[in-house]
Amino acid sequence: MEARLQNPAVIIPEALPAVLSVMKAAKKGGVPDATLELVHLRASQINGCGYCVDGGVKSARKAGESDERLAAVAAWRDTPYFTDAERAALALAECVTRLSDRPDPVPDEIWAEAAEHYDERQLAGLTLWIGLTNLFNRINVTTKQPAGAGW
Repeated sequence: MEARLQNPAVIIPEALPAVLSVMKAAKKGGVPDATLELVHLRASQINGCGYCVDGGVKSARKAGESDERLAAVAAWRDTPYFTDAERAALALAECVTRLSDRPDPVPDEIWAEAAEHYDERQLAGLTLWIGLTNLFNRINVTTKQPAGAGW
């Protein structure tokens, strides 16, 4: 696959510092990096972003994630590899990524489960991280960024 367009943050470089600043802030929310990596991977799988799935797996491996857990992210509900907190984050990521799939896009029970495991600051960081992942997915899918390029 060939990209339709260079990454928009390369074409408009003023955008990159702002996005990186939000990423840095989201990480300061206190959610474990491993959880953020899993959330990024799951949202990217849902959105069909090959660039982000490929890069997300590589980034997660560098952060110490096992191949077993990475292979199971798409079926996280049916595998024993994830903590209750990670499951809550993955459920939240799926809802936030699939906003149009249901009348109540992020049901109270999904939010409440996440709130049992994460405090307000962590929920803010997690919400920002999921939103950023969806931003990256939409940019990369729209411009057809090829997997393996530049990660």
